[in-house]
Amino acid sequence: MTLLEEAKTKLSQLAKDHNWAFNEKVMIVSARNLTPEEAIGQPDRDDYPLLTGKEVMMEARLRDGVGQAFTDQPGKFEGTLEDVLQLPLDTNFHRAVFVATLNAAMRSLQMIEATVHCKDKEPALCAKELPAYIEKKYGRPKIAFVGLQPALIEALNNASFELKVTDLNPDNIGQIRCGVRIEDAALNSQHARWADIVLSTGSVLVNDTYHELSQGKPVIYYGVTAAGLAKLFDLPRFCFCGR
Repeated sequence: MTLLEEAKTKLSQLAKDHNWAFNEKVMIVSARNLTPEEAIGQPDRDDYPLLTGKEVMMEARLRDGVGQAFTDQPGKFEGTLEDVLQLPLDTNFHRAVFVATLNAAMRSLQMIEATVHCKDKEPALCAKELPAYIEKKYGRPKIAFVGLQPALIEALNNASFELKVTDLNPDNIGQIRCGVRIEDAALNSQHARWADIVLSTGSVLVNDTYHELSQGKPVIYYGVTAAGLAKLFDLPRFCFCGR
């Protein structure tokens, strides 16, 4: 059973434990792609993936919970919680619908926080927190960084951490971004073996490539996508300014 399949079973059990009817109207899930301004506002830089159009933020609303997930496969979905639980986890779109819904459900149950992306000046404030957080918990590790999150990368590079960064976007591969050369995500497992720790976007949980990072090193996820999965499976996660 994959991580997401196990999470689907856990979400179904949570709904039963809290006496949620799977098809009642209050259980309607609406997942849609946010515009860049809805997702991240007007930050102090223009190189975030949400602004360059390479990824979109999917948002699900369930009862009074809001949950989000990054995806590179946009689409629209509306249905009940039961409809979500019956979706095959066979595409990035379906997996993003499920993960966003999981985040919304667990937020509604007050099991997790920071399920909505930070906006405006907050991404820069988040980045300022990261070097001290890493040093306090891990010292001065070599870091394999997965996903182009420019403010975080720049903060770590400015703090003189040794970094190797990968991304899926071919426009970034081979380029110098934030003072660091961006390499192909095909090197994720190699970089994870080299590093002392891995900092990864939660998107790897959605596109089902997280296995590559399991090289016996700590893997710490950043951002809103991993919120529910991190809680369910006790995965380290930071999201200093998420809402």
